[in-house]
Amino acid sequence: MTSQYEPLIEPGRLMINIPVPMRDGVNLSADIWLPDSSQGDGPWPVLLLRTIYDNQEARYMGWTREFIKRGYVVVAQDCRGRGDSGGEWEPYVCEYEDGFDTHEWIGEQDWCDGNVGTFGLSYPGFTQTLPAALRSSYLKAVAPIASQQDNYGHHRVNGVIHHSVSLTFLNMLGHSMQSESLKHYDQMEFFKGLPIDTAMEVITPTHPYYKGVVEHEQYDEWWDSYSLRNKYGEMEVPSLFITGWFDSLSHENFKLFNGWSKNARTEDARKKTKLIVGPWSHQVSPWGRVPIGENGEYQDRAFGKGALWDIIDMHTHWYDQRLKGLDTGIDDEPPIKLFVMGANEWRYEHEWPLARTEWLKFYLHSNGDAADSGDGWLSTSLPAYGETPDGFTYDPADPVPSWGAQYQSFDLCGPRDRTEIEKRSDVLTFTTETLTADIEVTGPISATIWASSDAVDTDFTAALIAVEPAGDGTKGKAIILCEGIVRARFRNGTDNPEMMAPGEVYEFEFDMWDTSNLFKAGHRIRIEISSSNFPRYNRNLNSGNPVATDTDIVIANQTIYHDSTHTSHITLPVIPSH
Repeated sequence: MTSQYEPLIEPGRLMINIPVPMRDGVNLSADIWLPDSSQGDGPWPVLLLRTIYDNQEARYMGWTREFIKRGYVVVAQDCRGRGDSGGEWEPYVCEYEDGFDTHEWIGEQDWCDGNVGTFGLSYPGFTQTLPAALRSSYLKAVAPIASQQDNYGHHRVNGVIHHSVSLTFLNMLGHSMQSESLKHYDQMEFFKGLPIDTAMEVITPTHPYYKGVVEHEQYDEWWDSYSLRNKYGEMEVPSLFITGWFDSLSHENFKLFNGWSKNARTEDARKKTKLIVGPWSHQVSPWGRVPIGENGEYQDRAFGKGALWDIIDMHTHWYDQRLKGLDTGIDDEPPIKLFVMGANEWRYEHEWPLARTEWLKFYLHSNGDAADSGDGWLSTSLPAYGETPDGFTYDPADPVPSWGAQYQSFDLCGPRDRTEIEKRSDVLTFTTETLTADIEVTGPISATIWASSDAVDTDFTAALIAVEPAGDGTKGKAIILCEGIVRARFRNGTDNPEMMAPGEVYEFEFDMWDTSNLFKAGHRIRIEISSSNFPRYNRNLNSGNPVATDTDIVIANQTIYHDSTHTSHITLPVIPSH
């Protein structure tokens, strides 16, 4: 009999549903994969995957077969209350002690040589970093992909609910990963369900975790109970952080890298921690369910063959050094390796933001026609006295659709052409003149916008766009790179919510996340301003009511100011050319 999985695993080299005891007597289920007999009888270093999804997921099985070829044992474990594991799953919180207990159990097995590393992406990334703080003597390094510092930067962003992410996660909170029926709904209409605290109950009961996301607007003990913010000083092992510019957790990875490399308990952990950032997203990437094209094609851009990277080589370059003591050269490399889009090349860096950054402000200008004609412009010149403001109407019943950037699912993420979005009357655009020389923008992006509304609460959004000219047989494109959102009631911070006085002008600070892009000569730089980004973020209904139970939709009339008193601008991290 033949099999698509040739060569088949030798007898005794795959042990399925092995109980791993936790300190409270609960057993977690693990599958254990040993290298074949040609590599002897061990012991070997071990790579651990702890997952809520499926410890027999095909993607990870493919990785596992490659890891055991390279002389690693792989332990694939279902997290507490998931799959074949016992106990009740308390999202995120339970991974702290369960992860440590698993490290200790593995280290004591006769097939383990005392060296344990970890792998996995998204939630399985977090199952690596959190228990590292308990410092098992067997754990030597971690390699989380697309993970987070905590969920106040993931399920909420600047106090705004990361709507599509949170609702999708809610559908994963049962005992299984059944989600096929969800695909038969009109997603845009489905996500519009109100009130949002019970909107998902047409397909699944509201889980206490999702209820917490909706109810806890401020960063409090509920979020802090499993956050890494105060745990970096407990870390003794180095970490390899991996993400993409279009990953829904990209911003969190810069927090993780800086927190770990600056504050870890040992110099060794601080010095050897690394960060890789490619032109990828959560789902479209070397680790994703959807690969990028053979020439680096991804949505409306192509990044070249350099954007391709073998996920196994990425791990073994790290773990052959960390667990086997082989000199792979990784310790001689600078800590950050990033992909500069537009130039389509990899480059090493030493810190984030880059020390040589020149922070350049581009100011918003228009004759009051940045919506209707798209004639708003950006320049480094300050706006003039009395410059005409721009207005638009935000109707929560007709929000600006999410399209590109750091959206989590593969269908809406990535470098998308926003040309059609920018035709909407509720999207303002401000664009530079055609560039006469290349400008590299690498780093965190921010904006300061002065605005008013006739509503007591509303949202404002900003997006950074690379405007590419038409070429031979190709149309011009407006490619989104990154974006941000501000909820007006949180303009003074999420700890100090305050409604607006209708008609009063306020200053709003935008964190637009991070990017690296070469804006080439002949291209232009653009910022979009609007009031919604749906379903990535929950709609502000403009009523000022509590978000969780609100059903009252109020149309808001917005005004954006850019004059000598209200100098609205975007701040770009410009990297000088060599």
